[in-house]
Amino acid sequence: MKVSFAKASTQAKRIMQGLQGRGNVVESVRTVASYEAALTKAAQWLKDEYKAGRELGDLKSMTPDQAIRYLQERGEEIGQKALDQERQALQCMMRHSTSQLAHNERLPTIASERQQVLKTRGYTSEQVQMVSSNQKEANALATDIARHAGLRAHELLTLRPVAEQPPSNRPARPEKFSYAPGERYTVVGKGGLCREVVIPGHLAERLEALRLPAPQRVTDRGVYYQQHYAISGGQRWSSSFTQASKRVLGWSRGAHGLRHSYAQDRVLTLQLSGLNYRDALEVVSQEMGHFRPEITEVYLR
Repeated sequence: MKVSFAKASTQAKRIMQGLQGRGNVVESVRTVASYEAALTKAAQWLKDEYKAGRELGDLKSMTPDQAIRYLQERGEEIGQKALDQERQALQCMMRHSTSQLAHNERLPTIASERQQVLKTRGYTSEQVQMVSSNQKEANALATDIARHAGLRAHELLTLRPVAEQPPSNRPARPEKFSYAPGERYTVVGKGGLCREVVIPGHLAERLEALRLPAPQRVTDRGVYYQQHYAISGGQRWSSSFTQASKRVLGWSRGAHGLRHSYAQDRVLTLQLSGLNYRDALEVVSQEMGHFRPEITEVYLR
C-alpha cells in the first residue's frame, strides 16, 4: 500500500515548532534555522529511500539506525563541521521530540569521508609493506586487505564470503574488478550498502585461517557489528596503522590513505587495459562503493 508523507520541509518545520515550544531546548534563532535545514534534508532522504523500496518512515518514526545510515551517506558530501551539526539536529529531535533516544543517549560521531579524502594521500606499495611489517598479525593482515580491496576501516569488521552475504543490487559496468584476480567477498559500507570486493588469493587464505568459530559482536565508534574473522578493524586498526606509519616512515597520512592507493592503482590498471579515463573512474567508483566518479577523481590527487 502506498504511503503518503508530508513534504520534507513541512515535516522539519513541525518538528522545530514543537521543540521551540519546549522551554530552552532550542533557544537561538540561528540554531533553529540550521536544525530545520538539516532535518529537511533527512526527511527528503527518508522519502527517497521509501520511493526506492529501501525504507519506510518519516522524521517522526526515524530510528537511530536510520539516522546513522543517513549521516554516513552525508559524510561523503559534506565536511566534519557540517556533518556534526546535522547529527546534533537529529539527536535533538530524537531526544526531545520523537523519543527515539533517551535524554542521556547520543548518536555516534560519524567521520566525514569528504574531509578524509581532501586531507589524505596514498602510499606506495613499499611504504604499505613497511607499515604492515611493523604491526601485529591481526592489524597487519587488515592493512594488507584494506590496501588491496580499497576498504574503509569499519568495513574490515563486516567481511563475509559473497556466498554468505550477497551484495546489494546496484548497477555495475562489466569491467568491474577486471584484471583483479582473487576471491570475492562482501562488506557493509556507508548507508548499509553491501558491496562486493576482491581479495587476492594469498590474503584470502590467511583470512580464512582466522575465521571465528562463531560471529562476535563488536562495537566501533558506537556502532555494533557482527565480526566473522579474528582480524582488526575500525578505530583500533586505524590507530595501529597511524602509529606504525609514524614509527617506520616518520609520518602518517592515516589509514584512509590506503583507499587513495587503491583508487590510483585501479584507475591506472584499467587505463592500461584500454579503458578511457572517464570510464575507468566510473568503474572504480563502483568498486569503492560511492558510485560517484567525481569522488574517485579526488582520490587521484
